[in-house]
Amino acid sequence: VRKPKIKKKTDYYDYSLLAVIILLTCFGLVMLYSTSSYMAELNYGDDMYYFKKQAAISLACIIAALAISKIDYHILTRFTGVIYGVAAVLMLLVKTPLGRSANGARRWLNLGPLSFQPSELAKIAVIVCLSYMIVNMGRKIGTLKGFMMLAGSGGALAFITYVFTDNLSTAIIIFGITIGLIFIAHPKVRPFLIAAGILLVVAIVAISFLSATMETSSSFRLRRILVWLHPEDYASGDGYQTIQALYAIGSGGFLGRGLGNSIQKLGSVPEAQNDMIFSIICEELGIVGGVILLILFAYLLYRLFFIAQNAPDLFGSLIVTGIFIHIALQVILNIAVVLNLMPNTGVTLT
Repeated sequence: VRKPKIKKKTDYYDYSLLAVIILLTCFGLVMLYSTSSYMAELNYGDDMYYFKKQAAISLACIIAALAISKIDYHILTRFTGVIYGVAAVLMLLVKTPLGRSANGARRWLNLGPLSFQPSELAKIAVIVCLSYMIVNMGRKIGTLKGFMMLAGSGGALAFITYVFTDNLSTAIIIFGITIGLIFIAHPKVRPFLIAAGILLVVAIVAISFLSATMETSSSFRLRRILVWLHPEDYASGDGYQTIQALYAIGSGGFLGRGLGNSIQKLGSVPEAQNDMIFSIICEELGIVGGVILLILFAYLLYRLFFIAQNAPDLFGSLIVTGIFIHIALQVILNIAVVLNLMPNTGVTLT
């Protein structure tokens, strides 16, 4: 009797994730051109300057991502210490002559033809390294020592990010990824809920105190909190960007002014193509366009959640979970800032 042929098992490849990433990239490029063409023409004499630059970067990143997706992620376990160390050293180099300032902040690093923010590498490092540590710890993660080791490792990168790149928002995201991964892996939920409740109470008391006692401050971070609380009082100064972004969202209405027809992008909203691009999306495409974008991000997060649940091992599941937390924090923080639900952080949408 001839034996039936057994089909060789193939690795799962999530084409839905790839599709939504490409769709979000194309959507972003279209909106980037719409928001930046006027300023690009003024500054560089080429209305497609920002678009062409970002399109080239996006294409290179997608090709690199496709290539990396074919590599067994377990190889990362051999280099976790190296990845962590390189991320930390690169951020230290920002304070050397290799560092470069942009928009008043020294956060960039020039290495030959490459110019990048090393804090972005720190996000990858904390995801990979903490995932590896959690797998190796096993049940020890439920102990105070295990918690302190994980929180200390992620917190150290967040601290270096804040001190050497003066980037509080990225430091918060790195620490948020750290706490998120520990929360997912930790057997107990109650301690995290208690800590979150205490932090919430402290934040409310501190914000109420600042609102009642301060009108201005020499610290730009404290001023951002004051602007968030009373943006109309600072409409001609620190609150100008926030007010104009809210005007843009309000003028877009339900269906928007139409693609390319934004008025606020013509110099009224500073950095319209960066931190505040969501406000221009809402002005041109309306609430409908903003909701569609949020649905795309939600679907992206859903695919990551699905992959994390079905990963072949804990290490893979934690890596995808870390990526999920990172993207979710980035999107939530950016949109919350644009809607003035929290103080300005400088976090971009993607």
